[in-house]
Amino acid sequence: MSRQPNIILIMTDQQRYDSIAALGASYMHTPHLDRLAGEGVSFSQCHCTAAVCVPSRTSFFTMEYPHTVRSFENPSPWPGCWVEDLQAAGYHTVNVGKMHTVPMDGKFGFDQRFIVENKDRPLWLHLPHGAMLDEWDKFLLNSGVRKPSRAGYMADFPEWEWGLGAFEWPLDEQYHPDVFVGTMAEWFIDKRESASPLFLQVGFPGPHPPYDPPARFLEMYADADIPVPQVTDEELAGQPPHHALQRQVMIDQNYDAVRWTERPSAEQLLRMRRHYAANVTLIDEQVGRILAALERKGYLEDAIVVFMSDHGDCLGDHGHIQKWVLYDCITRVPAIVWAPGRLPAGVEVGGLVQHMDLGPMLFELAGLPVRRHSGAQSALPVARGEQPGRDAVFCELRASTNVRQLTMVRTHEWKLVHYLDHPEWGELYDLAGDPGELHNLWHDAAHQETKQALLDVLLNWHIRQPLGLEKVVR
Repeated sequence: MSRQPNIILIMTDQQRYDSIAALGASYMHTPHLDRLAGEGVSFSQCHCTAAVCVPSRTSFFTMEYPHTVRSFENPSPWPGCWVEDLQAAGYHTVNVGKMHTVPMDGKFGFDQRFIVENKDRPLWLHLPHGAMLDEWDKFLLNSGVRKPSRAGYMADFPEWEWGLGAFEWPLDEQYHPDVFVGTMAEWFIDKRESASPLFLQVGFPGPHPPYDPPARFLEMYADADIPVPQVTDEELAGQPPHHALQRQVMIDQNYDAVRWTERPSAEQLLRMRRHYAANVTLIDEQVGRILAALERKGYLEDAIVVFMSDHGDCLGDHGHIQKWVLYDCITRVPAIVWAPGRLPAGVEVGGLVQHMDLGPMLFELAGLPVRRHSGAQSALPVARGEQPGRDAVFCELRASTNVRQLTMVRTHEWKLVHYLDHPEWGELYDLAGDPGELHNLWHDAAHQETKQALLDVLLNWHIRQPLGLEKVVR
């Protein structure tokens, strides 16, 4: 291992932590992700720093918390990216698929970009010069195929009203965006001739909605017994008013072709979750194609492979769909690092880490200096069993309702969510006794001391973090 290792970063969009068979989801079909977990290190308590795409990804690629780089919403511009450091170190830096940079077509340290963005949303956002076609758009256009979209699902699919955004993919498999990204990545790997070490970021648009797997993947889950939430009136009554407002936004707006409803049935939720699981299996198959191509070219002989997502999806948990709340089904993400000879094999680490902590870990594994930052803490000592992980993790959210900002602090035992300018609102969960986060204890007289202690941790973090003094003092 005398030269710098190849680094392969595979990212999904909106994938829950409980969607990989090897990590506990026994109903899932994920043989290639299972292989990475079985031969690498998986972080079972890896939490993102933002509950929406762009701030989460900006944080990951800058090693900073969203508020430090002023990234609060999806239109927030990126200030830079540590891919620039890999480029300066001699890496051939390539993006295939979704990065969600702002601007969308910025370089950000990449020598080459083959951009694929959202499945359903228009691409004129975040671009100073107007609309653009990404690589998938061009492929569909030149194939004479109409891009599946909200308008098409609404007009042509009878399940629009009750399907909760779950549809069978209406075109040949080759046109599916996740298949297209896998095909592009395999093509690039097979054709590449450079002798420079490779940094390849592969970004899949799924399993972000619409939940749209092709038929053969759906067939794998036709009889799958996937757990579905049973949301009670008691749970809803204990939630802050923001939650009801957020549900109404999702009902009114039909974001990403999801026609949400206040109280979906168990049958609706099971059908939706089977579609979501099938989307993950489709991505797993593409991961297998990419790994096979890397092996054919010898790139895995000295390599680091990372698999992760930017945030999760409620899928009906707590009465919600998509993100914009700070439950574990959103903040907790799958994170697997495969690095034979550098990391142990088949280890699941339960220490708390932030997803951006994988950034300095990558640089240290590659023997490269880590850029200056005030947010991330390398996950490498945690992966090697030398340190237990963070005392607490944090997540931020600029809400789409009348709440300006939500901020979460989570330890192993407790979670608190603070609502700016609304001291009467808040969330407090006893994770040891209530791991499902069903009983909000914010107003419970017996837990006011714990609430105040966590508020103090949150304040302490806000003061110390920009100074680079991240350690939480209790």
